[in-house]
Amino acid sequence: MKFAATFVSLLSVISAALAVSFIVPGAVWTDTSGAKILAHGGHVIKVGTTFYWLGYSVAANVQPNIYSSTDLMNWTHVGIASKAVSQMYRPKFVSSGGGKWYIWGQVNREIVTLVAPGTTPASTAYTVTGSPALLPPDARSFSDMGVFVDDTGEPSSSYLMFITNTSEDGELEAPGMFKASGIYYFIMSGKTGYRPNPNKVYWATSLAGPWQGGTDIAPEAVNTYNSQNSAELVIAGTTTTTYIFLGDAWDIDGTDASNYEWLPISVSTSAHTVTLQDFSMWTVNPNTGVVTSSGFANVTLDAADGIAGGSAVVKKRAVHNINSTSNVTFTNVIGNGDKQWVSFKYSVSNVTAGEAHVSVNGAGPINLSELNSRAGHFTTVPVALSLKKGANTLTFGATAVNGGEFEARLKGIQVFDAY
Repeated sequence: MKFAATFVSLLSVISAALAVSFIVPGAVWTDTSGAKILAHGGHVIKVGTTFYWLGYSVAANVQPNIYSSTDLMNWTHVGIASKAVSQMYRPKFVSSGGGKWYIWGQVNREIVTLVAPGTTPASTAYTVTGSPALLPPDARSFSDMGVFVDDTGEPSSSYLMFITNTSEDGELEAPGMFKASGIYYFIMSGKTGYRPNPNKVYWATSLAGPWQGGTDIAPEAVNTYNSQNSAELVIAGTTTTTYIFLGDAWDIDGTDASNYEWLPISVSTSAHTVTLQDFSMWTVNPNTGVVTSSGFANVTLDAADGIAGGSAVVKKRAVHNINSTSNVTFTNVIGNGDKQWVSFKYSVSNVTAGEAHVSVNGAGPINLSELNSRAGHFTTVPVALSLKKGANTLTFGATAVNGGEFEARLKGIQVFDAY
């Protein structure tokens, strides 16, 4: 495969939020203060025992935003890296190797460099250094950018990745790369705006190519689980090396209402393929690298054990015909007095024709899509709900939009002990 990818070598709060226990792709993620995490188009690095997540916040004039964590689940907001720039898309950390930290991001399709005043990437005092730059070899404009750090041990081992708009492969964007068993894997999406598409992977034994492949990293029909590649994270654990896809689950306009889709990656070193592991909830041990996706303490309630209302039809394995005139109610759902994950196992007749929703203890219904962007698209959808201590009542319903026909079929729910 020949494409015009170019690599440029580069030298405690007042009211603490409940600790997060799982990575839940597509769900609304909040930081340790309880505010929604706003770090799109970025990446995650590890320095010592701390992970740093850099991305941009649309609400903050598309400025680079930094978070820190030791477990990839509980993120503390460091702050805006620099207010000296705005409209900086896809920001990435770069280290000089000599203790200096930089941020490279695209502003008006040029690369702008920020430098931190100290020796940590966690700074809110980055300043602009140098002049904006177009990229060699001929000062071409480009689309999205990414950063890859090789493990060659050479002084200059950081590379900027981009796809030029003037090449035959300009229909690719959102580049990310990792290296496994000596093979470089280059993941990119197609250009469909903020609408998801099947992201693909190419591989080579050298950054100079030739590049081969172009296979999907997930089943074509799921459009990379409704996300777009942002970067890849490698955890070199004491037990195993784990590769993680860091994706953005964009809304239709690419706003801060968008969520995140992080999934472990399975790599076939013989076939040179990359496959996302579709886990609705999972964890990774940052020390060992071991991924866990099952065995979490929960109580499972079958839909047939609930109270069917209206025209809902109870069958052996599910409750059918849940619509605007029917629902399923679960009583005696035991809560711990705080946020908990509740996973809904259901399917819908037409994802664009309506919304499934939940009501907690008689309160107004909340669309599941407001809590997890996977709602309606996939059959297992965990959402964070605040349950009172003791018995709770949950009502699952569905509503059509624009006068159309819409039906949900519910298999059951799982109530997890933790958030």
